[in-house]
Amino acid sequence: MSDVQALRAHYLHEKSLLLQAVRDSGASTRGVRKALQDLSQLSDATLRSLWALSGFTASFALLAVGGFGRGELFPHSDIDVLLLLPEGVSPELDPALKARIEGFIGNCWDTGLEIGSSVRTLEECIAEAAKDVTVQTSLIESRLVTGDARLFAEFSARLSTAFDPRTFFMAKTLEMRQRHNKFENTPYALEPNCKESPGGLRDLQTILWVAKAAKLGKSWDDLVRSGIATPHEAKQLKRNESLLCLIRARLHLIAHRREDRLVFDLQTAVAESFGYQTVSDDETGLPVRSSEALMRRYYWAAKAVCQLNQIMLLNIEERLNPSTHTLRPINERFFEKAGMIEVSSDDLYHRHPHAILETFLLYQTTAGLHGLSARTLRALYSARGLMTAKFRSDPVNRATFLAILQQPAGITHALRLMNDTSVLGRYLWVFRRIVGQMQHDLFHVYTVDQHILMVLRNVRRFFMAEHAHEYPACSQLGAGWDKPWILFVAALFHDIAKGRGGDHSDLGALEVRRFCSQHGINREDSKLIEFLVNEHLTMSRVAQKADLSDPDVIADFAKRVGNERYLTALYLLTVADIRGTSPKVWNAWKGKLLEDLYRYTIRTLGGRAPDPGAEIEARKREALVMLALHAQPFESHKALWSTLDVGYFMRHDAADIAWHTRQLSRHISLNAAQAASNTAEAKPVKPIVRARLSPVGEGLQVMVYTPDQPDLFARICGFFDQAGFSIVDAKVHTAGNGYALDTFQVVTAMLPEHYRELTSMVENDLDHTLAQQGPLPTPSRGRVSRRVKSFPIAPRVDLRPDEKAQRWLLSISASDRAGLLYLVARVLAKHNLSVQLAKVTTLGERVEDSFLVQGPELQYNRKQIEIETELLQALAA
Repeated sequence: MSDVQALRAHYLHEKSLLLQAVRDSGASTRGVRKALQDLSQLSDATLRSLWALSGFTASFALLAVGGFGRGELFPHSDIDVLLLLPEGVSPELDPALKARIEGFIGNCWDTGLEIGSSVRTLEECIAEAAKDVTVQTSLIESRLVTGDARLFAEFSARLSTAFDPRTFFMAKTLEMRQRHNKFENTPYALEPNCKESPGGLRDLQTILWVAKAAKLGKSWDDLVRSGIATPHEAKQLKRNESLLCLIRARLHLIAHRREDRLVFDLQTAVAESFGYQTVSDDETGLPVRSSEALMRRYYWAAKAVCQLNQIMLLNIEERLNPSTHTLRPINERFFEKAGMIEVSSDDLYHRHPHAILETFLLYQTTAGLHGLSARTLRALYSARGLMTAKFRSDPVNRATFLAILQQPAGITHALRLMNDTSVLGRYLWVFRRIVGQMQHDLFHVYTVDQHILMVLRNVRRFFMAEHAHEYPACSQLGAGWDKPWILFVAALFHDIAKGRGGDHSDLGALEVRRFCSQHGINREDSKLIEFLVNEHLTMSRVAQKADLSDPDVIADFAKRVGNERYLTALYLLTVADIRGTSPKVWNAWKGKLLEDLYRYTIRTLGGRAPDPGAEIEARKREALVMLALHAQPFESHKALWSTLDVGYFMRHDAADIAWHTRQLSRHISLNAAQAASNTAEAKPVKPIVRARLSPVGEGLQVMVYTPDQPDLFARICGFFDQAGFSIVDAKVHTAGNGYALDTFQVVTAMLPEHYRELTSMVENDLDHTLAQQGPLPTPSRGRVSRRVKSFPIAPRVDLRPDEKAQRWLLSISASDRAGLLYLVARVLAKHNLSVQLAKVTTLGERVEDSFLVQGPELQYNRKQIEIETELLQALAA
């Protein structure tokens, strides 16, 4: 037997013993980390033997990198190694060395080691790391397996000095966000990836990567010593990491390959390897599958990891950017810290339990807040035991929770944040029962709690102008609805009784009736909410399964809903519910069926049907009155209005609509007449720019109507930047005829004294700018105020797809300065992203801007990260 064959036999035998130990460990997580370390050490010993057989000189080094570099090896993970060469040595110039390297790699495979190898000199490693954060990450975990210790020490020193901790932190957090987007930003997917999903092992590894780069520690215990984590948090991190490691190891063993997804096919086998069995629920008597027990345990671990990941990363970010985290008082209990809520003391919630729910109400009602600080998250994490039955029955807490539901904005973010921090389930105890509860059907792709929050989000979008393009009919109905919070409560409770046995709609109706009584909701509203929860499946069932041409079907349904108000509310909840089950479930046909049922039922109910576009029609009528006062020809508005959709009319008031129509109708009507004529050829409408003193009393309002193009928004922003104007608001709309109809609110120090000259200049020069082609102008260096210099705000960028994954929502937060919007627009134009909607919000010295963008590059994760990185660099410049 050859040396390689003997090594193979020894390696495979020892590996089988270690893997059997993992199989035999049951549900205990104590031994899994040691088993993975032993497997790594076995691979180390085998590599050292093969290295010796290959005859490398003492000046070479073999390094473990990537996951193998952590000193833990999963059963079917790659063994990533780096052959580190002395400077000036090249295998391409030395055939003997090349043959020796190839022989070593071949022997590794022959022995049973599934290696991933790279061969580089020290300089090549540093150069590759500078170009790719993935290479940096792989190298930061490197360790010496065998070879020249001095070469490895030089490598480690050079790598350490080459790292910029802030840049690395930014890159890894952007990478993590993109990874989370890939998994729909939830740890509760029914088939989660225990490594890559939110709350998976990769989130824990990200903490240690950025901590090591920042020289804050290499282990959880190190983070405690450096003050990043508390001993309790370190204990929770270790415990949940061990569970995730055990699940991943079992997945590899059961699948007989590298498999990190808890797919349905493997869930039962993995659960049984933990010792779980199908048993009857003590309360309902219903069978609880072994896989459900495992997944509930996984979800709770993943949720804890998400919470702890956020706390750790925020703490590390504060260490890296201490000057950007000054405090501004909100009230006597809370501060604002870089756009986040900061508790006044670590024991605030223990001294004032009412402050727990107040945190989330402030999050909704205080402009500019976008999250909770690490200190607040940590305080909430340690205050979970305070939320007892007494806490839940406290009248002050009940009033605060109802106020959260009734706020005009921020409801989705508030409840998601409450769920992420375990507050929602501890206050609303009935909700806690469905956290992490699976739905074993082909209809839902989310756990019950995530489905509920998804439905609530969908309902909320019906009342937001920036989402009117998604489902215009629902947005029209939402525009005329008086109490959105009624639908929010119904969405929160519609599936809350799932998994109890019996009809979850009936049980949910009982729960919401109790909730309404406890929270002082009046009888009329309570009745509607209870109806919606009890009947939330009815409209979908009738629309998709009954014969809508049968008058009796429509009559029975009309009798069941009773009146138009109940019908409208049920229609909105039904659409939101179907959309919240799976991205693949909703389609246009289902939408048509529901819309047909709605219209037929309105007719059958008798009386005057509510106008779905009541608010929009009112704006149109008011605009027509204004046009008549200006002697506008009869029906001259039609040519323009026929090209505009509901989103336009929702985003503009009657005065703006009338102004646009007066300025554009003659040009568009003439164009339409030419198109209809047999003797004249239609000519495209040239760019039309009009400016006037702003109706809000400050600056100019500028309207631009021109053929749309990818860099149009940037060109307009560039013009204003060069002309010394600051854009404070932008409404960007693309009409159905391919023309852009954009409205900008701009200010300058020369207003209002020189408004006539400025109005003429804008109309003439911007028209000329739009008619020209060529590169975008270089941005001017915008001056920042002394306040911004003293209290800089760390810029933030968030890019995520909308409901249909056709357009993307871009949110930006940064210190305000002149030309900032143009810097953003240039990046978007560089990547051929067209802006569909822009909402520019200035909060003192801070901007919170959002854009609806579209472009082919957004379909690629690497490009998304590149766009976000360039935006952050532009904002920080």
